Order: sequence, then C-alpha cells, then structure tokens
Amino acid sequence: MSQHLKSAIGANQDAARLEAVRTTVTGVIDDVRRRGDAAVRAYSEKFDNWSPERFRLDAGQIEKIVASVPDQVIADIHAVQARVRAFAQHQKDSLRDFEVETEPGVFLGQKNIPVATAGAYVPGGRYPLVASAHMTVVTAKVAGVERVIACTPPIHGEIPAATVTALHLAGADEILLLGGTQAVAAMAIGTETIGKVDLLAGPGNAYVAEAKRQLFGEVGIDLFAGPTEILIIADEYADPFVVAVDLLSQAEHGPDSPAVLITTSEALGRRVIELVEELLVDMPTADFAGPAWRDHGEVVVVADLDEAYALADRYASEHVQILTESPREALDRMRNYGALFLGEGTCVSYGDKVIGTNHTLPTRGAANYTGGLWVGKYLKTVTYQEVVDRASSAALGELCGRAARVEFFEGHARSGDVRAHKYAGAPLPWAPASL
Repeated sequence: MSQHLKSAIGANQDAARLEAVRTTVTGVIDDVRRRGDAAVRAYSEKFDNWSPERFRLDAGQIEKIVASVPDQVIADIHAVQARVRAFAQHQKDSLRDFEVETEPGVFLGQKNIPVATAGAYVPGGRYPLVASAHMTVVTAKVAGVERVIACTPPIHGEIPAATVTALHLAGADEILLLGGTQAVAAMAIGTETIGKVDLLAGPGNAYVAEAKRQLFGEVGIDLFAGPTEILIIADEYADPFVVAVDLLSQAEHGPDSPAVLITTSEALGRRVIELVEELLVDMPTADFAGPAWRDHGEVVVVADLDEAYALADRYASEHVQILTESPREALDRMRNYGALFLGEGTCVSYGDKVIGTNHTLPTRGAANYTGGLWVGKYLKTVTYQEVVDRASSAALGELCGRAARVEFFEGHARSGDVRAHKYAGAPLPWAPASL
C-alpha cells in the first residue's frame, strides 16, 4: 500500500485557461486560412514583434549566421547530430520492405515510403531548444524525407543563431524565423510563400500543441504533447542527492511539469524532499522549477519494487528513470513510458540533449498507446498485392463472394464472382444477358 509523503496540489487542469488557448488557436488558424501570408505576418508582429521582409532565410543569411556561432558550439552540434543520426539509422534498418508468396501466384508486399514534405517546429522563447532541431530534422532526413521546412521563432527580436545553425547542419531545406500558432498553421495549411507539409513534428508551448491537435487529420503530426514529465523509481540504494537534482532537471521546463518519485524507502523519500527545497534556494530556474515542484511534485512510498513498477505504469510518464540496485529489471517489468533511463549513470537530460535517442515523447498518459518521435513517424508503411495464378484468383473470388454477401456487400461479391467465373468457369447468374 502506498503512502504519499508529498502530493500534487495542481493536478486538475485549468479548464478556463485551456479553453482560452483553444479559442485563440482556432481564431489564428481560421485567419491564416482566409488571409494567408498577411495573417501570418500580423500574428508574428503581434506575438513576437517580428515582421522582416521575408521570414525564410536565404543561403547568404544562413552562412552569415553560422559564421557567428562559436566553433565549440558547432563542434558540439556535429557531435550530437551524429549520435541522433546513427540511432535513427539503426531504427530505419530495423524496418524492411518485403514481398512474400502466400499461396501459389499470390504475392503480398510491404513498402516503407517517406512522406514527401515535413514541417519541423523548434521552440524558442525562454528556452531555445536547439536539440529539437536534431530530433526533428535529422530524423526526417534519415527517413528519406525529400523536403523539410523548419520554423523557429526569434527570441526577443534576435535571431537564435545556434538553433539556425543546428537546423542548417541537420539538413533543413528551408528555415523560417517564425514561431507559434502562426508557424504551425502556415506549414499545415500553406500560404502564398510557405509550402504545405504532409506531417508536422516537434515540441512547443500550449498554443503550438493545441494547433497541432486542431490541424491533425488535415496534416499528420508526430504526437500530442503536453508539459514535460519525469518519474523516478528509487530503492534504498539510490543517492538522494542525485534523485533530487534529476527531479528538478525536468521541473525547470515549466511551472506545470510533473516531477514524481516512487520509492521503496521512506527515509530516502524524506531526504529527497529536503534536498529539493535546499537546491531550489539558489537555482537559476527556480521560478519555473519551484512552482512545478510545489504544485505537481509527488513523493510516494511503496512496499516493494513490484508495487513501484505497477504504479509507474499507471502514471505512463514521459521520462521514467530507474535508480535501483538492478535497473535493467524495469525493461521486463514496465510497459507504459515514453523513454526509460536505466541506472545512476543515465540521466534524463542525456536523452533531452546529447545521447542520440529522440526527446520528443508522449505526455499526459499518451505512453499508454504510443511511443515518441522516431524515424518510422516519417514513413508510411503501405502494402501491395498481386495475383498472377488463375486458380488462386478463382479460389479467392469464390471466398470473396461468400464473405462479402455475409456483410450484404453485393458489389464486392460480384468482383470476386467475375474472377471465379473467368478463371474457373463458376456460374454467374447475375450477369447481364448481353454477355
């Protein structure tokens, strides 16, 4: 039986706030549909105070921006992108096209075809998520996407040079300094100067997430995403200082980011609470991490690791970190998570920034039914069929006729009847007399 040493007090979503977001996003999308570029420019000026002659950067501008970035930053971008590219390639290599002959003359096949055009959204604001350029653009290019349009907002009227550099080095075909709902809507709908994409990927704030939700179906999306989440499972062998630091590493994403500890040790749980409060005193991002811990932080003591794994699966958290004596045990014991981080040597921040796996992951329980962004999100797995043996086609035709008539689909049945008649001489009582 579990015991809460600390409970979340802000678990109920602010319905009024969410409704205001929906209303605003709906208005922006509708306006972009009506007015295209003019609407995009108006909202960019309104929300970001940004209205350049052109949102798209040309080759000369990109070259100048890249030249302004320190050599070490560029070297680090190359290093991280190499890791992301290598892991995405392993993912792609795990997929294969195939063709099988299931019965004489009946060939069934599968192909993995990349979408033609993808839109990558890379957030700016307080946190310019340079790493999202790697996760969205590199992964799309490994999948074989021919054209990637990338949007990232200006930051306080300035060009985010490191982000633009990362997008360029990742292989983005077009880079636009454009953010928010207007960027997502422009890529999904298409305007006079911004081409329509087939799929949108990348994280963002509540407005970006809501825009993706409203536009889904008109365009594909990677996944629905909300505030960043971390859940740590720790036993008595865990270092409480490491646990506290790692909880706050994700709480700093925003004041609504859940940070949860499930532990088999009450002493460890209480010490973690003390350490979190001490660390927050002079943490530079305490204005976000503090409210997140206060309102969405939880510490739960459970009887054993069996209960810990079961409870963690009910949370279905975005990031699940295992700080136990035998961390790999979680691979066999858990099923609902965006990504697992096994052992003290592996922090969630590695996944966010440098290790090579993708950091765009499911939140708000979506890990119950989906994983995160990966190379397969940019691929359409399609099938094809060919029947070249007349006897096999006749047999399928007879089966199709019977199966379709059970469902009252006479037209379907007749397609099967025709093959059975043509290839095996089966009767065709419904055929016109003129035949």
